[in-house]
Amino acid sequence: MGKVLVITGGSRGIGAATAQLAAQKGYAVCINYLRNRPAAQSVVDEILASGGKAQAFKCDVSQEAEVKAFFEQVDREFGCITGLVNNAGILERQSRLESFDAARLKRIFETNVIGPFLCAKEAVLRMSTRHGGTGGAIVNVSSAAAKLGSPEEYVDYAASKAALETMTIGLAKEVVQERIRVNTVRPGVIYTEIHASGGEPNRVERVKTRIPMHRGGQPEEVAQAILWLLSDEASYTTGSVLEVSGGL
Repeated sequence: MGKVLVITGGSRGIGAATAQLAAQKGYAVCINYLRNRPAAQSVVDEILASGGKAQAFKCDVSQEAEVKAFFEQVDREFGCITGLVNNAGILERQSRLESFDAARLKRIFETNVIGPFLCAKEAVLRMSTRHGGTGGAIVNVSSAAAKLGSPEEYVDYAASKAALETMTIGLAKEVVQERIRVNTVRPGVIYTEIHASGGEPNRVERVKTRIPMHRGGQPEEVAQAILWLLSDEASYTTGSVLEVSGGL
């Protein structure tokens, strides 16, 4: 049976780079999108043109029924998954905490925390030997914000990523005897479109001198780390956080 990988938020940035690299390494790739179907289909088309297997599915990862339906579609189209990359994440415009409202916090935590929990649940139900599976790997995409806190910008986003890292530790221990490994990759400042969502498209250029390497990272550099954590080369690695941050 071939390798089947689900990547949430796979239509741009780190998710898209991971999808393309995974396809090169022989995975059938399943990505989701929330609204931007053309962007997701563009990633799929590139993979198909290179002889790979891929499909895009509409799914709001914060909605339990949609997540369940998404994984059931993947089952029908590709068979049982062998890997999950929890990459989908959002942030809101840069602001201090006293300007936050409950609606903003709800949006952040629904996508960045509840979404990965729901997707991990569906993955475990399919991959765990306890449920008849043959094992697999989960990689959660965190952020250097989880340890830096992102003051004056998005403390809520940072807190959501810290929650994701804690989930990694607990879930890794919970399913380690069921042949599932769970790890986190922690990117630093990466050239992706997410900075525009925070209101500063050129943020990487502003902050790159704070990074020991004095440059921002590329999505492909994070994708390489994700694919290593998914692979058998990382067979003795679980519950870990792999920094891809230029020394930040």
